[in-house]
Amino acid sequence: MNIDVSSQNAKSHFAPLISVIIPTFNEVANVSKIAAAIGIALKGRDHEIVFVDDDSFDGTRTEIAKLAAALPGIRLIHRIGRRGLSTAVTEGMLSTTAPFMVVIDADLQHDESIIPEMLSVLETNAADLVVGSRYIEGGGLGSWDQRRAQISALATWLAKMVTKSDLSDPMSGFFAITRSAFDNSVRDLSGQGYKILLDICASSKSPLRIQEVAYQFRTRQAGESKLDALVTWEYLMLLADKLVGHIIPARFISFSLIGGLGVFVHMVVLSALLAAGLLGFVAAQGVATFTAMVFNFFVNNTLTYRDRRLRGVREVIFGLFSFMLVCSVGAFANVGIANYLFANSHYRWWSAGLAGILVGAVWNYAATSVFTWRVRKRRSGAANAPSVGR
Repeated sequence: MNIDVSSQNAKSHFAPLISVIIPTFNEVANVSKIAAAIGIALKGRDHEIVFVDDDSFDGTRTEIAKLAAALPGIRLIHRIGRRGLSTAVTEGMLSTTAPFMVVIDADLQHDESIIPEMLSVLETNAADLVVGSRYIEGGGLGSWDQRRAQISALATWLAKMVTKSDLSDPMSGFFAITRSAFDNSVRDLSGQGYKILLDICASSKSPLRIQEVAYQFRTRQAGESKLDALVTWEYLMLLADKLVGHIIPARFISFSLIGGLGVFVHMVVLSALLAAGLLGFVAAQGVATFTAMVFNFFVNNTLTYRDRRLRGVREVIFGLFSFMLVCSVGAFANVGIANYLFANSHYRWWSAGLAGILVGAVWNYAATSVFTWRVRKRRSGAANAPSVGR
C-alpha cells in the first residue's frame, strides 16, 4: 500500500533535528532523571531521546515505557543477545534520521547542560564532532582518585596513537556528531569495547574537524558502575583492531595470545605431574593437554568471545565439548603439516613446527567461531543478561 506523506497532518509529523542516544543496562533509577535533564537542556529544540537497552532485568525498560507514554520523542531499542556500549550507540545512531546526534551516558556523570553549546558548533559548521572534555581548561575528573586518573591518562596516551589527533579526551563517552561524519566512519567501526568515540575517530575515512567543550565529570547518583577489569582487555583489543585489524583480526590476536598461555599451563601441569611421580609420561601428557584445553576455553569465553559468552551449565558443557573436539582436529593438523614439511621439503624443524602451529591456530580460531561461539538467540532475563562493560 502506498502512503501519500503529503496528505498526513503536518502537526502530527515529527522529524527531530537532534537525536540523543543513551545506552542503558540496569539504570532504572536514572532514566527518568536523565530524560528530564536533557529536556531542560534542549527545551524549545526539536529533539528525541533514543534509549538503547541491553536487556536490563531491573525494570529499566518499564520505566522508559512510562516516559514514552508521558513525553513525546522518547524511543526504545531493546537488544537481546547483543551487548556492549559501542554497538548499542551505533544501533541507536542508525535508527534515527536526525542530522545531529548526541551520545551521553544514563548515569548522570556527564554534564548535559553543555549540550546546546556542543550543538551550536555543529550547526554553524565549525566542526564535524564536538567532544565533552575533562582535560581542557575548565574540565575536571570530579572525585576520581589518583590511581584512576593515572590509568585514564595512560589510556588516553595509547588512544592518541590510534586517532593521530590533538583530541585531549579520546576516551570521552560524551560527544555530539553530524550525520555525515558518522556515516563516514560507520562501515569501518570495530564495535569492540566501550569507547565508541575512539572507534569513530580512528575509523573515519577523512580527518574530522574536532572541537572540545569542557565539563566537570560528576559522581554517579544511583545504580552501579558497569566498568570492570575485563573492560581493560576490550580496550586493548580495540586498539589492536584499529592498528592491525585490517591485516589480522583483533579477535584472532586475543585467541592466539590465550593459546600461548595455554601452552604455559600445559607445561606447568606436565612438569608438576612428572616431578611428583604420580603418572607416566603418556598419562601426564594427556592430563596436561586436557587441563590446557579447559583453561583456553574458559579464558576465551571470558575475554575473546565476551560478546558471545556462553552461560548456563548446558551451554558451557556443550561449548567445552565442541571446543575440545575442534582443537583435537587442530592438533592433528598441526602435527601432520609440521611432519610433512619437515620430511618432504627443505624446512628446518623450527620453521616446520611454526607452520604447523599457525595452521592449527587458524583452524581452531575459525572452527570454534562457527561451532563453539556461534551467534545464537538468547532468552531475556536475569540468567541470560549480558554483562555490559561501560
